[in-house]
Amino acid sequence: MEKRIVCQNRKARHDYFIDEIYEAGIVLLGPEVKSLREGRASLKDSYARVKSEELFLHNMHISPYPFAHHVDMEPTRTRKLLMHKKEIKRLTGKTEERGYSLIPLSVYLLGGIFKIELALAKGKRKYDKRHVLKEKEIKRELDQVKKGKRP
Repeated sequence: MEKRIVCQNRKARHDYFIDEIYEAGIVLLGPEVKSLREGRASLKDSYARVKSEELFLHNMHISPYPFAHHVDMEPTRTRKLLMHKKEIKRLTGKTEERGYSLIPLSVYLLGGIFKIELALAKGKRKYDKRHVLKEKEIKRELDQVKKGKRP
């Protein structure tokens, strides 16, 4: 099956060290599905949290579908995520450790069903981000020297 990415959280890989990646389903309403199919969603500042052995996604913005006048929806409402109980218990144990968070990386359509890619991540500090940028710059310069573009 082909995976069509609807939206991504590009800043997540910059702001966090990603340890593990999980896949979960999302509980959506009809107009939200139509908005997602049009790509009208954002994962900026969103996060997932385990509450009473259930997984919830907070602050994911799905723009209201313009032709759905009969339903009044809140764009950033809390949405339930679907995972196996064993995985949720494992995530509960991991997120209780110091510094770990559940961050959504992307939402995609897989065989007619919307899935979300969650990352178990640890926040980067400012000096970590600078170090990663410096490594990328050095790698880029080395590649240019290898290709003969720089003396």
